[in-house]
This record gives sequence, C-alpha cells and structure tokens, in this order.
Amino acid sequence: MDYQNRAGSKFGGGGVASQSATNADRRERLRKLALETIDLDKDPYFFKNHVGSFECRLCLTVHQNDGSYLAHTQGRKHQTNLARRAAKDQREGRGDRDGFQPGMGQQVQVRKNVIKIGRPGYKITKIRDPLTRQQGLLFQLLYPEIASGVVPRIRFMSAYEQKVEDPDNTYQYLLVAAEPYEICGFKLQAREVDKREGKYWTWFDEDLKEFWIQVLFKTEREERYSGVPGLAPSGPRR
Repeated sequence: MDYQNRAGSKFGGGGVASQSATNADRRERLRKLALETIDLDKDPYFFKNHVGSFECRLCLTVHQNDGSYLAHTQGRKHQTNLARRAAKDQREGRGDRDGFQPGMGQQVQVRKNVIKIGRPGYKITKIRDPLTRQQGLLFQLLYPEIASGVVPRIRFMSAYEQKVEDPDNTYQYLLVAAEPYEICGFKLQAREVDKREGKYWTWFDEDLKEFWIQVLFKTEREERYSGVPGLAPSGPRR
C-alpha cells in the first residue's frame, strides 16, 4: 500500500495509515493468500444465496463478495471452526470420509450447489387417534424427481429460529428437505409432539416417491403434567 502524500507527512515519507486503511490492506493480503490456496468450486462451506451474497456454512456468516469470503477463510473464527470440525470428525471416525480433509489448501470433494426445481406437491389430513383422542396431522409429500439415494429429512423449528415472519411463540414449524427440491415448511401449533412409538413416524415409499409423516400432539393433560415425578403417563381410554 502506498502511504505517500498523506496529510501531515513529508514528501517521500511513509506517512501514518489510518485504521480503516490498515484493515483494508490486511483484508486484501488475506484475499490474495486465500486465492493461492483455496478453490471456491471445491470449498464445501462456500454457498451463494438467492440474493447474490456469499455465505459460509461453517461459520454461518454472510459476505457481499467473494473477496470478503476469502478473507474470512483466513481469519481466526473460520480457522478455529475448521479445527473443531476436524477434531469432531476424527472422534466420530469421519476424518477421511469421501476424500474430505478439512483445512486450508487441502483437496476437498467437489460439492456444487444443487439447482432447486421447486416445491413438492403435498396433502395434509387432520387425524385423531381413536383410542387416546389425540389430535394430529398426516402429511403426504410427492417427490417424483428426487435425487437417487436421497431420503427426505425433517426437522422441527421454533418460531424464533425462522426469519420469514415475526416470531410468534404460539407456533412452530416442520421443515422437510429433499434434494433437488426446495425446503418445504409447515406452520404448526406450538404443542408438544408425542414421539412415542406408533404416534410419530415417517415413511418414504421409494417406488411411488411419496414421503409420509404422522404427527400426533400430546393431550392437554399430558402437556400439563409432563415430567411430574411419580405421575404415570395416561394410557388409552377404555
């Protein structure tokens, strides 16, 4: 960086760089260093979102351009998270799985961004357990173009985790993901799900490409007295 001709400095002198100029110079040096060691096409944590920004899936950060992302990969936060991920993979015996070795400048498996083809078709049916009278929902999702070997995955998410609408603690969300389809989300009442055997289950029909989810909510009595010591769970009504 050229520090000449700054206010208050002599001609030909270095001058004193401001803090912002020093930071900009540091980021540029980190970006150039990263360009020599990282191929973004082979970086499993690099992701370009729908608004054109770049995300780091490891650190959950957002960057306005690739230079900012490259500088981030050389920073302390990213390197610390890489070390933690490597230690975790080593403990779980996944350190060299599929040719992936986390770390700067190492060869990684090519993982390109999957092109989404839209949301799946779905049908929702209200159900009630004939014995316990528990209310619930039965989801049927259609994935005719699902990728080979992929089984849909589900996750329950609280209202405070999502960023689509204002949080409301009376609701929760059920997310269903299956590449190459977009993630499908369903807004449910924030009631406790009964995850006992036979009450909550999922099933994927590989022949018909249909994914089924049954969700039954606990009764008001079970929610009220759940976890109370010495209180046995209520059985089916006679």
